[in-house]
Amino acid sequence: MKQITKNILLGLGVTIASLSTGIATAANPATKSITTAGQPVDLTEAAAIAVPAVVHIEAITDSKTTTVDVEDPFSDFFGDFFGNGGNGGNGGKHRQQVQTPKQVGIGSGVIISSDGYIVTNNHVVNNSDELKVTLNDKREFQARVIGTDPMTDLALIKIQAKDLSPLVIGNSDDVKVGEWVLAVGNPLDLTSTVTAGIISAKARNIGGTGIESYIQTDAAINQGNSGGALVNVKGELVGINAAIYSQTGAYTGYGFAIPTSIMQKVIADLKEYGTVQRALLGIKGGDNSADLAKEKNLSTINGVYVSEVEDNGAAADAGIKAGDVITEVNGTKIGSMAQLQEMITRMAPGTKITIKYIHEKTTHSSTVTLKNSQGNTKVEKPVDMDILGAAFRPLTSDMKDQLDLKYGLEVTGVREGKMKEAGVEKGFIILKANDQEMKNVDDLEGALKAASESSDQVLFLTGVYPSGKKGYFAVDLSTNKTTHKSIKKGRR
Repeated sequence: MKQITKNILLGLGVTIASLSTGIATAANPATKSITTAGQPVDLTEAAAIAVPAVVHIEAITDSKTTTVDVEDPFSDFFGDFFGNGGNGGNGGKHRQQVQTPKQVGIGSGVIISSDGYIVTNNHVVNNSDELKVTLNDKREFQARVIGTDPMTDLALIKIQAKDLSPLVIGNSDDVKVGEWVLAVGNPLDLTSTVTAGIISAKARNIGGTGIESYIQTDAAINQGNSGGALVNVKGELVGINAAIYSQTGAYTGYGFAIPTSIMQKVIADLKEYGTVQRALLGIKGGDNSADLAKEKNLSTINGVYVSEVEDNGAAADAGIKAGDVITEVNGTKIGSMAQLQEMITRMAPGTKITIKYIHEKTTHSSTVTLKNSQGNTKVEKPVDMDILGAAFRPLTSDMKDQLDLKYGLEVTGVREGKMKEAGVEKGFIILKANDQEMKNVDDLEGALKAASESSDQVLFLTGVYPSGKKGYFAVDLSTNKTTHKSIKKGRR
């Protein structure tokens, strides 16, 4: 479960459009209204429906060996005797191999199809080596990751099972502030736990770095609830529990769930494409306010203030400029950046929308086609490391010592692919890719993914050959043309 402390998003771990066929939706026959004499609402049937559809997830990270620089506390004391700080002239440091312990994180997930598709949070499964799913009936399965989306903190996983009981997916737009809901999950490793509360707010932004438009609830949510279900009184899924606001790391009255209006689009894309087909408006900004309107001399205190407009983005095409205020999208009034993000997140690149905005105190309206991160409307496919046509391995301890390097990724083989087109040869040691240090293959995979989703789609490599020659390469991921900067000779 993520914890929000003073608007800082902290990932906490415990140490140890509609979907494709087969996925339940609210279009199924409506569940009967649930009421009991003497009670404002009876939640027992909703709990009975939801509990079997919520699973327990163990995310296992294997023990790993890593090399770290360790300070030598005796180097200064013995330095005079050895004349070099007592440590071979390495500034009082020496390299040491450290074995990290095996770790097990716990979380929850929601069955959304009878054939084993499960939705959970990205932070539950991220960087895990193994996923074990336990159903409410105690059956256990190994799960595989279909796709993840850090921007919305959602992930889709799959188990090999049939005839499961998925939750019907409700429409989160229909939930109202004050409406009763249940949070179902495995808080603090207490399996199949149900808590009740109300919807406290909608379209809530809590200061993270991703796409946020949370449903806020006072149903108790704790660590281990991540990826669990927020359901209405009909037992329909209306949100995926994802975060808490707390000064202590424990529940203090505020929980947050990702609405199904966002979840459905993200999960459908992950299932079909392996990556999210994300539409972008191409702006930066925030909520308008009375203070901001006074400071910027705006004619309204409502809407979203635009502080920056991306060149060649959808907003730029619409004529929107920095300093403008977006007030409506497709006839719906916009009250916050979270609301605007939620609306755009539901859409795909190529979708046409009508935007109403205020420029220099005059209202304008424009129809624009949304674009993807590459500035077009094409389907984006997940990046495969095979596109590089090369094999890699982290530098061994001996190579680090011989070459006086702290890290690096050695190219152990080159075949047809982007690396060969760029002129990269076997033996080249990649130190940085797009200014990110390359310590292992996962680092390169992350840099490759980020580069492929950028507008220029170029992976810039800097490094060195064992002979001491430095190398600089620019690998064009979008076309067959690859820019190759000449290798410059020089000492490390």
